[in-house]
Amino acid sequence: MSLIIEMLENHPAGARTPDPRLLAECLRACGDCASVCNSCADACLGEDMVGDLVSCIRTDLDCAEICATTSAVLSRTGTTGPATPSLLHACIAACAACAEECQQHASMHPHCRICAEACRRCLNACQKLLASLG
Repeated sequence: MSLIIEMLENHPAGARTPDPRLLAECLRACGDCASVCNSCADACLGEDMVGDLVSCIRTDLDCAEICATTSAVLSRTGTTGPATPSLLHACIAACAACAEECQQHASMHPHCRICAEACRRCLNACQKLLASLG
């Protein structure tokens, strides 16, 4: 059992979600995506043609912040928080934009390919969790 699921199941308020495994998957994907996006932004700053990557860096940083915030709020409120659907929609939009931007550079910069993949995984996890809310 993952520690996230164990924590959700042992919270005094209960799991606070109809499907703890979907919430755990979303929390993991958001955390991974935030870390990968921050790392991608830093890697972009180290590239010789950094001027060509300004939009990518900004998109990476925006996505990292939105994913981190989504993860932080969901870890406290589960899917019962009043902002949950809005947060998930924002995270989906940020991940879609970042995946699209990074994919444009993926053939030249492997870190952008990795970032695009992390964004797609997070987007999918957020969509699954959102769909489970009905």
